[in-house]
This record gives sequence, C-alpha cells and structure tokens, in this order.
Amino acid sequence: MVQIGYTMMTEQAGPRELVDHVVGAEHAGFDFSVTSDHYFPWLESQGHASYAWSVLGAAAQATERIPLMTYVTCPTTRYHPAVVAQKAATMQLLSQGRFRLGLGSGENLNEHVVGGGWPAAHVRLEMLEEAVEIIRSLCEGGNVNHHGVHFDVENARLWDLPDSPPPIGVAVSGDRSCELAGHLADLLIATEPKQALISAFDRHGGAGKPKIGQLPICYDTDRDAAITRAHDQFRWFGSGWPVNSELPGPAGFAGATQFVRPEDVARSIPCGDDVDAVVKAVSLYVDAGFTEVALIQIGGDHQEPYLDWAQRNLLPALRALGKAEDT
Repeated sequence: MVQIGYTMMTEQAGPRELVDHVVGAEHAGFDFSVTSDHYFPWLESQGHASYAWSVLGAAAQATERIPLMTYVTCPTTRYHPAVVAQKAATMQLLSQGRFRLGLGSGENLNEHVVGGGWPAAHVRLEMLEEAVEIIRSLCEGGNVNHHGVHFDVENARLWDLPDSPPPIGVAVSGDRSCELAGHLADLLIATEPKQALISAFDRHGGAGKPKIGQLPICYDTDRDAAITRAHDQFRWFGSGWPVNSELPGPAGFAGATQFVRPEDVARSIPCGDDVDAVVKAVSLYVDAGFTEVALIQIGGDHQEPYLDWAQRNLLPALRALGKAEDT
C-alpha cells in the first residue's frame, strides 16, 4: 500500500511553525514526513528559509512516531559530506531511528552562497557520488581518510553513532542519476511520476527499494483562492529540474515564470477541496511504481485547515487507493 507523507516546506513557514505543522501531521495520521533544505525560497512571496537541520532536531523531540527525512540536502557545496554525515548520525539518534537522509546534486539557488561557483551538471553528479561514499563510510564507524577528486577527509570519525545508519536516498531526474542511485542509495527520490525513472533505478540495482515521489497541492474551500495562492508561490514548479537547478535566486525564478498563468498552474497542481483530483494525481505516482508520495500543502499559513481536511477526507481516500492497488 502506498505511504502518504507530509512536507515541511522551510520556504513557506518559520521554524516554530514548521515543528507545529509536523506535530499536526503526525496527529492527522500521515505515514512519514520530509523536509526541504534551502538557503533561499524559490520566490520572495514564500518568505522563509530557516535552517532545516535545527528544525529537524526540534521535530524529532516534538514528535513520537512520524519518520523524518531531508528532501533533499546537497552534500557537496554548502555542506561538506563529512559534516552531513555528522548531522545525519545525530538526527538518527535524536529521532530514535526515524530519520532518512535524502541527498541530491543541489540547486544554484542555495549552493552559490559559499562563493565556490556552480559546477556543470555532470560534475555535480560526480561530487554527489563521492560524497555518498564518504557519508556511508563515516556512518559505518571508524576513522576515515579520503583524498578524492573533489573532497578530502582527514582522520575523521563520528563519535556518536546510531545502532543502524540512516538510510540514504538519492534524488534522480535522468539516466545518470538513476544509475548512481541504483548502486549507491537505499531509496529513490523524485518529483515527477515518470515510470522511466523507476525502471532505470531498478535496472541499476534499485529493485525492491523504496521509491518516494512528491506532489504539490493547494487545499482551500475556495478553489479560486487556492489557484491564486498556488500561482503566487509555486508557479516555478513546472519549469523542470534542468532550469530550476541553474537559476541563482528568487529574482531569477520570478523572471523565468513571469508568463506562467494561474490557469497553467491549476492544470498541473490540484487546487481546491476536490479529494478525487488529489487521488488521481497520487495514482500517477502509484501507477509509475512509487511506493511513497509526500504531499506539499502550498501556503505556510494554510496548514491547519489542510491537516484537518486531510485527516477527515483525503487520507481515507488515499488509503482506499492503496488497497485497490494491492488487490
């Protein structure tokens, strides 16, 4: 049965509110949660970008059951992989085994802040592959010395290790990233319901591993208000990874999406309170082979009514979808 997740969007709410939201998601019955890790929002109208790892630590203490996950952290530019390993091991301890480390090759939007330039896409994947190897070595214990093409690690050791290392997920968007994820990751991460990604991941060693997708929705009893909010904050979503990973800041995203119309957004993002529309969108992921789908409710100040609606109406309908797929 497909697992349904809740997304803590660090770009659309402050840190205290994010923790309150994931507590509400646990109470509502979501199966897991994921957290974005940004230095900037995509658009200024979103208005936030708190430090995801502090939010995760607080969430680990405020919740009891719901799994936590980065979706995703870039372990190559803004963070060194040795530091990411320490963060992940600590989170696994704080959450008592509920943490999964989602990794990706990053976006210029966030990684440019350290002034190291923005590598070409193929270099970013090389860096990610080397970073995953370093993180795994450190989380398995012992001293690590590494002198690679992109990273150096000098006599590093994690002194606080969980009994089981956190599972590692890798975000994919094409054949090369699927190949990397298939042989290095414990699970796949994607933002599009493309069966080709699942097939490539399975072909390179990912068969039987979890596959996690993500879907934005905009709940509101007023559909027009939902469309307006989705357009205001999420019109960048349909631009695609090759574009989104290169843009340097919110002004760039605003310029790139200036001609996107509200009706364009409404065609790609379920807006309003139509449960069937969300079920249909989730079913695209299920049909493609995803085992988990994390929903994003657009609008940081619209989480409480969404969580109430999800508990009463949406989650029961999605559970029925999962049962239908199992029969």
